[in-house]
Amino acid sequence: MSSWLESEARLTILGAGPPLVMVPGMDATGRLFYRQAPLLGERYRVATYATRDSARTMGDLVSDLDGVLSVLASSGEPVTLFGESFGGGIALSYALERPERVAELVLLNTFPWFGPQRRLRLANLALRMTPWNPMPLVRRWTARRLRASRTGPDDVRRFIEVSADTTLDGYRNRLRILRDYDVRPRLHEIRAPTLLIAAEEDRLVPSVQQARLMAARIPDATIVFLPGHGHECVISHEIDLGKIVGEWSRLSSRRAGRPGT
Repeated sequence: MSSWLESEARLTILGAGPPLVMVPGMDATGRLFYRQAPLLGERYRVATYATRDSARTMGDLVSDLDGVLSVLASSGEPVTLFGESFGGGIALSYALERPERVAELVLLNTFPWFGPQRRLRLANLALRMTPWNPMPLVRRWTARRLRASRTGPDDVRRFIEVSADTTLDGYRNRLRILRDYDVRPRLHEIRAPTLLIAAEEDRLVPSVQQARLMAARIPDATIVFLPGHGHECVISHEIDLGKIVGEWSRLSSRRAGRPGT
C-alpha cells in the first residue's frame, strides 16, 4: 500500500464484484459517499478514500489515485472510476494518463475546466485575508448552495458534519490546482464508456451545461439528468447511484458485447 494511504488510514473498501473507485470532490473526504458507497457495493467492490491535502498538482492527485488502484485492483484489471465535482477532474485526468486502467468512467456534477477563473482568484484571496480558520464559514456557505427542491435539511446537516475535517491548506491547494486544470482539448481522447450525471438544480457548478459540453466531445458518452437535485446529491436519500450506474453499465456492456455487472 502507498505510504500516504497506509499512514493516514485513508482507504476504505466494501462490497464485492468489479472494482470501482469513488474519487471525492473539493471537501476531499470519502466519508461524503456514506449513502452511495453501500448502494454501489451491491454491484461493485468499492473503494473510497480521502484526497491528500499536501498535493500541489493534478499530477500528484493522479499518482495518488494510481496508488488506490494498486490496492483495489492489484492484478491490474481495469476499474470503474467515479468522480464527483473536483474528483471528476482527477478521474478525467487519470483516464487520459492511464487509459488502460479505466474500464468505465462515471462523472457526477463535474467539469473539464473551471471558469471563470476570477472566481478562483477571489476565493484564494478571501481565504488568505480571513484572519481565522474560514472552513466553518465555507462549509455553511456551501451547505446553503446545496439547497435544492429535493435536498432535505437532514441531508444538509449531515453534509456539514461529515465535511468538518476539511482543512484550510487542503482547500487552498485544490483551488490552486484548478487554476491550471483544463482537459477540454483532450476530451476526444477518452476511450472508456462514460456516464455523465448532472443535477439540474446545481448552484455551485453549471453541471448540465458542462455535461453537454463533455458529451459532445467524448466519443462514448451518456448523460443522465437529476431533476430537483443540487450539487451534493450524493447525500440525498432519494438518489440510488448503484441503480443508475448499474443499469447504464449493463446497457453499455450489451452494446459493446462485454460482460455486464
